Amino acid sequence: MATVDVLSAEGGKSGSVDLPGEIFDVQANVPLMHQVVVAQLAAARQGTHKAKTRGEVAGGGKKPYKQKGTGRARQGSIRAPQFAGGGVVHGPVPRDYSQRTPKKMKAAALRGALSDRARAGRVHVVEAFVTGEKPSTKAAIATLRKATEARRVLVVLSSTDELNWLSLRNEASVHLIEAGQLNTYDVLVADDVVFTKEALDEFTRVPAASKTEEGDK
Repeated sequence: MATVDVLSAEGGKSGSVDLPGEIFDVQANVPLMHQVVVAQLAAARQGTHKAKTRGEVAGGGKKPYKQKGTGRARQGSIRAPQFAGGGVVHGPVPRDYSQRTPKKMKAAALRGALSDRARAGRVHVVEAFVTGEKPSTKAAIATLRKATEARRVLVVLSSTDELNWLSLRNEASVHLIEAGQLNTYDVLVADDVVFTKEALDEFTRVPAASKTEEGDK
């Protein structure tokens, strides 16, 4: 079980927190993470691409020239695939790209990604980015830079943390996500992962609750 320092909004150390070994210190399965990320990106595709067939292209109802006597190949429509402006043969049609990925595979891939970041010292915890009741992007970024100087940062907030969300949502180098929506792709694409103390508590409680429910069945 690794231990990381918890930074206050002023940038000083306000304590420390243990990162559960079953989440932040497991063997990373690279093929599994690749499979889960590919499935996640595939599910994000709209799949609305469409090419018209010869029956869907406007025009072409008249035979371009007579069947015989011209010396040319017989043609029935100028919207046939061999003509410019004609239909497309075997073109793309709307489809669903999503893949079925078991929940246990997603969870294992996420644990592997978080463990990889934790072992590299790229998981950080802050008490809060802003103190008080008023959002402040300037103050939030100042606190964030005391935790990490990474160019791409994944900030994990609790589901009820509106103050910090409003403070960081306009920062281009930050991707915000709720603890319950944390996923393998967002962890891997970010250089560093920063949890608030509340978000870390919320996230680490979820796997324990899931195991309890599975054991009761």
